Parts: sequence; C-alpha cells; structure tokens
Amino acid sequence: MANLLYQQIEMLSREKHIEPEVVISAIEDAMVVAARKFYKTEEDLRGKFNSESGQVDVHAVHTVVEEVTDPKREISLADAKKKNPSAEIGTEILTAKPTDVLGRIAAQTAKQVILQKVREAERDTIYNEYHTRAGELVTVIVKRAEGPDLIVDMGRTEARLPKREQSKLETYNIGERLRVVIKAVDRAAKGPQVIVSRADASLVQRLFEMEVPEIYDGTVQIRAAAREAGERTKVAVASRDKDVDPVGACVGMKGMRVQSIIRELRGEKIDIIPYNEETVAFAQKALSPAKVTRVQITDPENRKLEVIVEDSQLSLAIGKKGQNVRLASKLIGWDIDIKSEEEKRREIEEQMTALTAPTTPLTVLAGVGPKTIEKIEAAGILNLEKLASMTPEQLMEIPGIGEKMVDKIYQAVNRFYEGGDAAATPVETTDENGEETPAAEASAETATETGAAASGESPAEAASEPETSATTESASETNSEAAASTETETPAEQQEEKSS
Repeated sequence: MANLLYQQIEMLSREKHIEPEVVISAIEDAMVVAARKFYKTEEDLRGKFNSESGQVDVHAVHTVVEEVTDPKREISLADAKKKNPSAEIGTEILTAKPTDVLGRIAAQTAKQVILQKVREAERDTIYNEYHTRAGELVTVIVKRAEGPDLIVDMGRTEARLPKREQSKLETYNIGERLRVVIKAVDRAAKGPQVIVSRADASLVQRLFEMEVPEIYDGTVQIRAAAREAGERTKVAVASRDKDVDPVGACVGMKGMRVQSIIRELRGEKIDIIPYNEETVAFAQKALSPAKVTRVQITDPENRKLEVIVEDSQLSLAIGKKGQNVRLASKLIGWDIDIKSEEEKRREIEEQMTALTAPTTPLTVLAGVGPKTIEKIEAAGILNLEKLASMTPEQLMEIPGIGEKMVDKIYQAVNRFYEGGDAAATPVETTDENGEETPAAEASAETATETGAAASGESPAEAASEPETSATTESASETNSEAAASTETETPAEQQEEKSS
C-alpha cells in the first residue's frame, strides 16, 4: 500500500513536472484541512506522511509552558510530563488525531486542496522555466480553439496564441504544427500562462538565425526589424566582416534562404536592407524599393525627417495604405514626411511669395479701434491679407473678440476691398478706451484728419482753419453790402455830394 501510494505520487510529479516533496506537502496540508473541518477545532494541527505505512498522520501540537494562557495551543509542564516524561519548557507535545473517522466530505475537501496545491506548484514551475525564454523560437501543435484565440501544445505545457498575435494571411487547423516565439508569461492568467506569437518581428529574426549560418555565428547581425504581420517585413542587417555582404548572405544563392522564410510566413514580403549608422543614408535605404532624391533632418530633437522623391516614385515610397513609409519609420526610429519634387517646389514658391508679397497693415481698417487691432496683432495676425482669410470661428477664438466685433471687422474688410478707401464711409468706431463713438463724430474726425493730411498740416492746425475762414467771409459780406449801397444811389444824389 505504501509503495503504491508513493508510486502514484512520483507519477503525478513526473506528469506535472514538479518535485515529489511538493505533492507530499500538498497531501499533508489537505489532511490537516480535512481534520480541522471534521473536528471543528482551532488547535494547531500538523500532518506527517508516513512513507512506511503509507498513512498521513495528523497531530495536535501544544507547546510546554509554565503558565497556560491558551489551552488550545499550550500545555503545562505537569500535564506534558504525563504524556512524555522527558518534556521540558519550550518543547512540543504531539497528540495524535484519528484519521480513520474522516468521512466522505472530509475526503472531498482533501482532494480539492491537493489539486489546488499541485496546480499552484505547477504554475510556479512553468513561470520559473519560461519567463526567461521570451523571444525563443519553439514548435507547437494547435490543440483547440477558445473563441478567437488558439490553445497550442508546447509538449510540457499549453500556451495561448491570441488573435492579436496571429498573422492576417494565415488560417490554422487542429493538429497543425507551427513555429512561434514565446512572447511573455502571464502569471495571473487563469488558463495557460505562456503567450506565444506568430506576428512578432522577433519571429522573423529567429527564422533568419536558423536559415543563415552567418547570423547564427554572429558574422552578420540583425540591427533592426519592423513588421506588419501577413503583409511586409523590413530587416536591417550589418556585417562585422568587411568581406561578407550582409544582404547577400541573408538572401542566399538564387534567394533560397529568404524564400524558405517567406514560405514559413505564408508568402509575406521581406525587404532586407543594409544598416547604416548615418540616419540620412539609412532612411534612403529603408524606403526601398522606392528611389529617394534627398533626405533632410527637419527636427533633430523630435526625430523628424523630410524625404523628397520624384513624382513617379511618390506612391511607391508611401506604399499601400502608407505601409512602406510606416515600416521605414519604425525601422529607423524617426518620423518621416514624404513629399514629391512638385510638392516641394510649390511649397518653396509659396514661401518665397509670402516673403516678397506686399502686406497691408491693419491700421487701414476704419471702424476698428486700436484696442481691437492690438488684440488681433497679439494673436499673430499682422496684416490685412491674413485677417481676410480667417473664418468667423477663428476670429472668435482670439481673446476679447466677440460676435459683434467680428461682424464689424468683416464689414471694415469688405469696405476696404470694395471701395479702396475705408475712411470715406462714416461708421461706428472705438476710442482708445475701447468705447464706441457716434458715426457723425467719427466722420468729422476722419474728415479733419484727411484734410490735414492733404494740406500737410497737423490735425490741430486743420481744426483752427474754420475760424479764420469765417472771419474772412464776414469781411467779404461787409464789402459786398457797401458796394451794393453805392450802386443804388441816383445821379442827383451823386451831383449833390459833388457840389457840397
């Protein structure tokens, strides 16, 4: 009986890949739980597997003390001497608890505890074995499907192939053998802990290591890889030996090496690119098969590049749905902005036009006060052309500009472009304190300023002119009255004046 039980323990240990001591410890703990549930006691119980008899003995443990404060865990020295004459203070007295009286419920509880303990030990073993093997290439067999995920058999344990880690080109059948890489080990997962992948870029690297001896022995190194599973992969390789061509070594004679990897990936396209330490040169190669005219670093801090290609190469450089430029960006680790020669030429022309084109200051707008102009200029709008191109919503985003002011601004802009002289029309304006003045006053002030400007006089001098002109007009009227009175006198009256 004892040998049979121990054989069962060893068989379970080999099946679960755990030590026999772990199983024995689980059995001892299970018997303690079952005994405590049966006896309904809070005593300190301890189980012990007897390899000779094949039985699991359960004992209540009491500590020998001078004065008992907890009868469930302590025993006096006198009582301990009765059970064991050699007992001393601090020693433990074991009292056997019969286990043959444990019923079916206690046995079921013990079974559940044993399974739980063994399962926990198995998960710890799997985690300790596989958490250091991330990125390793393994061969698995598709076992079953759980929703969109697949459960695969790794031999010693099961692994999960999630939907996100599956290639878009592939369909899988039960019993099919696959090459996958270990992605991670999820200790908190309820099901299989090991996560494997068919979509990770490291799968392509491991396959190259298997197919290319120069990569396996370190002569050729894979410096970077970017992949969109099922569609395209870009691999950057470099050689440590100047006599070895890294691209040629990976391609193989007549493409045999790379073709075997493509077959394993079910027809996925692979671009093999020579690695270069220089970012500009590396970017030109990364956009292969497109031919790049020039590359310019536009923002070194944020790692941004501007790439110029010929008009005929633009679609090839961008790729289907932007795939080529997206993979190239991942490969070199820089953001890439692709432009054609025509686009770059138009951009330069627009910049030159903006630099040389005349601009109209905002001060020409009648009806818009200086306070409002300051607010507009503070928002970066420094000329009338830019103001006219803005939408009402954009203008209302400027602090201090409301809906009514937007209307006034648009009216002033329209008057300027339609009449060419916005000051000729009396409109409401705004004084320096931001208050609106009546249209008549604004018109008079505008007319005064316009007249002063035309005569070369200051506004103050122009304002004083009406008084002078009024005096002149009064003198003229007096002279006219005298002349009129002279013309109405008769000839007799004139003769009398002469004789007198």
